[in-house]
Amino acid sequence: MSPNRPVVALAAIGLLAAAGATFAQGEAGQYDPGVTDTSIKIGNIMPYSGPASAYGVIGTAEAAYFREINDNGGVNGRKINFISYDDSYSPPKTVEQARKLVEDDEALLIFNSLGTPTNTAIQKYMNLKKVPQLFVATGATKWNDPKEFPWTMGWQPSYQTEAHIYAKYILQNKPDAKIAVLYQNDDYGKDYLKGLEDGLGAKANLIVAKQSYDVNEPTIDSEMVNLRASGANVFVDIATPKFAAQSITKANELNWHPLFILNNVSSSVGGVIKPAGFDKAQGIISAAYLKDPTDPQWKDDPEMKLWTAFMDKYLPNADKSDANNVYAYAVARTMVQVLRHCGDDLSRDNVMKHAANLRDYDPGLLLPGIKVNTSPTEFAPIQQLQLMRFKGQTWERFGTVQSGKIGS
Repeated sequence: MSPNRPVVALAAIGLLAAAGATFAQGEAGQYDPGVTDTSIKIGNIMPYSGPASAYGVIGTAEAAYFREINDNGGVNGRKINFISYDDSYSPPKTVEQARKLVEDDEALLIFNSLGTPTNTAIQKYMNLKKVPQLFVATGATKWNDPKEFPWTMGWQPSYQTEAHIYAKYILQNKPDAKIAVLYQNDDYGKDYLKGLEDGLGAKANLIVAKQSYDVNEPTIDSEMVNLRASGANVFVDIATPKFAAQSITKANELNWHPLFILNNVSSSVGGVIKPAGFDKAQGIISAAYLKDPTDPQWKDDPEMKLWTAFMDKYLPNADKSDANNVYAYAVARTMVQVLRHCGDDLSRDNVMKHAANLRDYDPGLLLPGIKVNTSPTEFAPIQQLQLMRFKGQTWERFGTVQSGKIGS
């Protein structure tokens, strides 16, 4: 698939007539590029191909959700025109696609583009252009920096927050820990690693082995052999889905059975655990902030029923066990909530203003006790998670919802 080809595009009524408009003061309100009386153009960049292609389902599900919104009248009477391009998880391609969306397609904003290294590559450009880089699909801590980067905002809990929670769990439950860490050799992996080391504090020397891998490597077999040889009895797996599934399989092949902690971004049952093998994943620890579609506890949950009905109608052939579909639905709902609050003032300034003023918002699929909150000085919308353990064919949550602050 060509990276210059739109993977998903939802045509909005009246779009062609307004294709040349860069700024307009319509009767209904103030518009910046990408907006007309009948449409709102939203850009997106996803790894539909390449080493992180398992995340491509997020873009597909977001397009489906916006299609549902359009079928029900749009947002304040405007249809969403969602344009999503493939960057293959390659930062240079991300730059190319961001420029295309901003300068050629004239999107109002770029929403939920995926990846830490890829979003890092366009962060300065987006802020220079004063175009919202909103609810990026990465938990890097750097997205919460409204002073330096007022046009960039995250959505999910930060990687360091999550890693602090794992550190607390290890310190409380494995006093004799010898920790081995596999991490992706980029900003994503290093952010998690820093969070783990900071969370361990004075006991960071419990980490006895660290192995990094590059996303272009075919396997992480040699890294796993080295980590096992370290004698570690705790394994912290900071990997994207392809490599997370490989590490689960390889640990089993090596007959290595440490306390296994897997980062949230690779905890999807359908996207990671099932391909690796349910039998190989028993007892793995992770953390969650969203409801798991494989958990029977949510069978009669009203919001999960709405999600299931959405999936049945708009993505009938999709894998409901893939948590990325839940993520896409929840973050897209948050985007729509912001646009609704903007009313007829669809300037980029106003979009960021309302994105930075979400109060106890629940997009419907967050775990009980977790809400979206932002302010002009707080660009980290979700800051809590709950630990969970894999058992049978699903995750079982345990303990309380907690933040990643040491001592909390």
